[in-house]
Amino acid sequence: MSSSRWYGDDRLHYGVGIEDTFIPHERVGHRKLDEYELTQHYSRWEEDLDLVAASGAEFLRWGIPWYLVEPAPGQFDWSWIDRVAERMHQLGLRCIVDLMHYGTPLWLENSFLNAEYPERVASYARAVAERYQAVWADFTPLNEPVVNAEWCGQNAAWPPYLEGQDGFVKIIMQLARGMVRTQQETAAVHPDPTFVHVDAGFLFEGETSPLPRELLEERRFVALDLIMGRVAAESPITGWLTSHGVTDAELQWFRDNALTPDVVGVNYYPRFSKAKIRDGVVDPVRADAGGLRELVEAYSARYQLPIAITESSLVGTPEEKIEWLQQSAAELTALRSEGHEIVAFTWFPFFTLVDWLYRFDSQSPDAWFREFGLVDLVRGADQSLDRVRNASFDVFLELARKGRADG
Repeated sequence: MSSSRWYGDDRLHYGVGIEDTFIPHERVGHRKLDEYELTQHYSRWEEDLDLVAASGAEFLRWGIPWYLVEPAPGQFDWSWIDRVAERMHQLGLRCIVDLMHYGTPLWLENSFLNAEYPERVASYARAVAERYQAVWADFTPLNEPVVNAEWCGQNAAWPPYLEGQDGFVKIIMQLARGMVRTQQETAAVHPDPTFVHVDAGFLFEGETSPLPRELLEERRFVALDLIMGRVAAESPITGWLTSHGVTDAELQWFRDNALTPDVVGVNYYPRFSKAKIRDGVVDPVRADAGGLRELVEAYSARYQLPIAITESSLVGTPEEKIEWLQQSAAELTALRSEGHEIVAFTWFPFFTLVDWLYRFDSQSPDAWFREFGLVDLVRGADQSLDRVRNASFDVFLELARKGRADG
């Protein structure tokens, strides 16, 4: 499937995404977290893809479980991915492939800290792009690098279990280098790739600690600024990075290898993307359409690139989801009329997910179900998870149809 620069046709494309967090590492008090396994996507993927097609979605954000595809260094098992890719092709679904969604293979010692991580992830990405170049043309090198660095480097929740700002910096530098090498290696073997870089959209209210608000507002852009070679001596974030051991030579490497995404993906959740942080305590602040506008304006002014809302949804009743679909559609229409190049909106996740806190608990997955989706998961007597559309599914379908008609 050629990319044909789908985002250049001056309309808003509607898509969905399937939650694809993979943290296979286990230790005392930390369970394996594989969303495909917990939601039975591995066994019900055909039904899930059929539902995506039925929703009217033009594209699907969907990720590859690297730890399963490359069970040993340089040894690949494509058997399941082949079938999924073929079915997507049959359904005419454009897939924006999440090459990395948080977790590394078990064999990669110290996870992201491993000196070979950037080259290992790039080698895996090259293998994906080469094998599937006939069906996939859109790639996200790594999902939400800032969130990844927080959970792996700042909060000691995921491997390699570092803590504090020093840990955050160590991880974000490795992630950013891996993103650069992934895009380089993918472009080396794919004839016409599109790169959609995705990060969480953070908003802050009031004074914050332990980091001042001014620094937090710069830190949210750090990964994209690094890979684009924008971190110079005079950059507001440079002093903070160098105080945690980043060298001038490392920053120069990013400038020498600077790359530009085709589309900047921004993830926004109207009920928790904005936060008030005081004395280290995070309290979510409901921001609704105003927060969406604030983020789009910030990213549009900073990068002047096409923008996709790559995740947005809420936990609530179908009526609340319908209200957000309508609010976000209206706000994005207004922003587009004001000249902001917004090319896509993604309802993510498409169906129920299992809260990440499941990893640190002993209760069943059902206790951690969060009903974000247009489709609910309902446990049957045989323990299968039935896929049940809720009322928001049909409203999304109407918006997606209108988006196509506008073309």
